[in-house]
Order: sequence, then C-alpha cells, then structure tokens
Amino acid sequence: MTLKDFLSKNDRFAANSGCILKEVREGYACAELVVTAEHLNAGGVCQGGAYFTLADIALAAVMNSHEGTTFGIENNIMFLHSAKVGDVLIAEATEVYNHHKIPYVEVRITNQNGELCSVVTGLAYRKDTKLPVDGLM
Repeated sequence: MTLKDFLSKNDRFAANSGCILKEVREGYACAELVVTAEHLNAGGVCQGGAYFTLADIALAAVMNSHEGTTFGIENNIMFLHSAKVGDVLIAEATEVYNHHKIPYVEVRITNQNGELCSVVTGLAYRKDTKLPVDGLM
C-alpha cells in the first residue's frame, strides 16, 4: 500500500468531507475538494473547516513523505478569498524545512481560476516509527 492509498483510506474525516489526495512526492502533495452546499457556512461561502481539512490531508502527505510517522503539532490558517458551491479548491503542500524531528510545511489553497484562497502553515513531530507503506504513489 502506498502513502497516498494509506492516507486516502485511513483519514476518514478528510475522505468523508470530499477531499481527494491527488499526488504525493517527497516534500510535495496536492489534494482537491469540490465545494458543495454541505461545505457552506451561514454566510453562504465555504466554511473555514473545509479549507483546513483539505490543507490537513495535504500536510499529512508531505510530512509523512519521508517514511517516518509524523503528526501535526501546530497549524496556522489565513483566509484570503471565499469559495462558493461548484468551486474546486486545490491544496498544494510544500515542505519548507525537512528537520529530522520538526518538519515545517506551507500549503497554498487556490481555486480553479488560480486565485489564492487560503494559506496554511504547519509544524509536525516525526517519530522513529515507520508507516506501513511501500512508496508514495
């Protein structure tokens, strides 16, 4: 089982929210979400938790792309542009610093028009245990 398959199967919250992990490479991951009515807040735009869940699955893929089991310990999110029903949100996570214990990742979420909607940064803690995966994709 690859890391992409492992996360897609076992991160049930992200999967049930409609997040799809599209690509995983060492230090990079991409995930997508099509905004539906179920993702809207009371103001009629995409709820912040949907942005965060999308970013979180991409963060998990990047932070675990070096084979060590890694868990998020701090994340920050900035909302820049609202998404509406039908928008496709694309989260591209890039490793900024691959520390052996505390990696740092940035996620840029854009819509189908390339407009920047959100930026998420994250720190994680990497354990000595390995994930039960054979490769990334």
